[in-house]
Parts: sequence; structure tokens; C-alpha cells
Amino acid sequence: MIGDLHCHSKLSDGSTSLEDIVFYAKRAGLDVLALTDHDTMSGISRTEILGKRYGITILPGVEISTYDEQTGRRVHILCYLPQKPDRLAGLLARTLEERRRSGEQMIEQVTRYFPVTPEHILRYAAASNSIYKVHIMQALLDLGYDTAIYGPLYQELFSDKGGKCLVKTVYPKLDEVLETVRSANGVAVFAHPSVYRSMDLVKRLAPSGLIDGIEVYHPRNTPEDQQVLLKLCEENNLIVTGGTDFHGSYASRKANPLGTCVTDEDNLKKIFRRAKELEER
Repeated sequence: MIGDLHCHSKLSDGSTSLEDIVFYAKRAGLDVLALTDHDTMSGISRTEILGKRYGITILPGVEISTYDEQTGRRVHILCYLPQKPDRLAGLLARTLEERRRSGEQMIEQVTRYFPVTPEHILRYAAASNSIYKVHIMQALLDLGYDTAIYGPLYQELFSDKGGKCLVKTVYPKLDEVLETVRSANGVAVFAHPSVYRSMDLVKRLAPSGLIDGIEVYHPRNTPEDQQVLLKLCEENNLIVTGGTDFHGSYASRKANPLGTCVTDEDNLKKIFRRAKELEER
């Protein structure tokens, strides 16, 4: 039994529908799939129905955006199987609204430089719960201003190091997110520590009891970091997870088809056991 525990759909910043994701997850040989759209669980019920249709177990999840006050860096926390998801609702809604605000401001900026219309951009954001930079870029690709979402134009407009149209989203603090996940009786997993240069942070959190696992297997975790993370998990009795961070054609930097980074059977069982323990607290 294997599972891909990190996947995004059109409901956040992926390019693929829920039905196609579930269908192709089954075709890829997966037994378990976690839908972890950014800051929303709106697709979970539909995905569970599709899972029954195609014969694949759906693990309810969400990827929560946050930042660490000590480092000032973004952090993503994967929350699985929250027994009280309503306790996440306010936090998630606040982030989605903040992201929409920054998205609208970025659209306003981009339309000053290019003849693209807000309506064209919002066509790509219509299925999403918010507005993402990939939606803006897809409209610009339609008009021929670049040939890849994360090409030179993206860097010019949205680079964290001075993109001329970047409007940053204000995310909740890490402490608040971890407390809220615990309040919701969710299994907390630190996502892709290599991506935001968060190896020191994950080392600090590993023995704290605030996280239940680490996403060790991810397309952008370096092999060296993977070995460090495996040791951290072993020393602190943490769950080892893997996921492709699937975004379809909106993938960043490298291709990551469904099922190319996975969680093994032993660790899938640990997730379900941990969820049961939290439920019985």
C-alpha cells in the first residue's frame, strides 16, 4: 500500500480537476491519495465520492500557509484527518481572503504593463477559492508574453527578490497554525523543509511535540536533506511522509507526476493511528 499525500487541484493553484486527479492517481497505482489544496478543504467531500467510484482511499487534508517569526520565512504545514475541521475554518478563510486581496492588487499592477484584462485572468481563477500568481501568468501565456509559467516573465513580475508586480500575502504565524491544527485534532506534518530553507526550523520543531511528521520525500527536498530528515524522524518518533506536491501543468521548476514521491504502508498506518489517538484524547 502506497500513498501520494500532497496534491493540489483547481480549487487552489493546480491546473487539474478533482475527477482527473483521482482517476489518474488510481492509474498511477496509488492506494491512497491526499487532497491538500492550499488553505481550503472545500474539495474533500467530492474527492471522497470520487475515491469510492475509482477504488482509491482518500485521506482528507489541507496545506496551511504560515510563517515563522524567528526566521521571517514561509512555512507550509500539512494537516491530515482533522476530526474537528470546523476549528480550522476561520484561520483558512482569513488566509484565502488575504490572498485574494493581494491577488487583486497584483492584477491591477500587471494590467498597467500588459493589455491583458482582469476578466481574462479571473477566468482561470474561477474554479479556485482564491487568486494565485499562476492564474495571472496563464493569461499572459495565452497572449504570448512567455512560454512557461515559471519563466523569465514570472521572475520579472513576481520574484520574492523584487518582482515589480509582487504584492505579498500576510500569513498567520506558525504558532497559531500549529495550535489550531492541534485544536482540530489534525495530524500535523512539516511540508518540504528544503523549499523555504527551513532545515534549522524543522530541527527545532522535531522534538517539540508540535508536529507529528515530516514530509521527507518531496521533489524539491535535496538528497542530503532527506537523510537528515529521516534521522530526525527516527530520533523523535515522527511519521515519514512523501508527496509529489502535484500541481499539474502549474508545477514549479520540475515535473512531478502523481505517484513519483510516496508514503509507504508503515507510515500510512502511523497516520491513521495518530489520528485515532488524537480523536480519543
